[in-house]
Amino acid sequence: QLQLAQSGGGLVQHGGSLRLSCAASGFRLDYYGIGWFRQAPGKEREGVSCISSTGDSTKYADSVKGRFTISRDYAESTVYLQMNSLQPEDTAVYYCAAEPVSSSSCHFGTNNYYYWGQGTQVTVSS
Repeated sequence: QLQLAQSGGGLVQHGGSLRLSCAASGFRLDYYGIGWFRQAPGKEREGVSCISSTGDSTKYADSVKGRFTISRDYAESTVYLQMNSLQPEDTAVYYCAAEPVSSSSCHFGTNNYYYWGQGTQVTVSS
């Protein structure tokens, strides 16, 4: 069964850190662009960060630039989202997604992302 398994969410205080993981099961992520998205209650899903399949291009939403870092481990077929200086407005369900494309760029358009993780709750207390 082909799926993405997420881990690492939870409750953290304002200013704290969390690391989210997104691991592929049943396939390898080598030729997939990976995006992280989040959805807060009553809001639309938004792109947070993405990394190209080649690993040499990343993109961040303005709201998380300088605080979040995306990375990928090809050997482990896993992508990480390191989140520092967390703020209450970062509270949301976070999803990882994989786009089957070999490219040196990435994007936040959800229509091209084929596999989605189960989602993980991140709650930041004030």
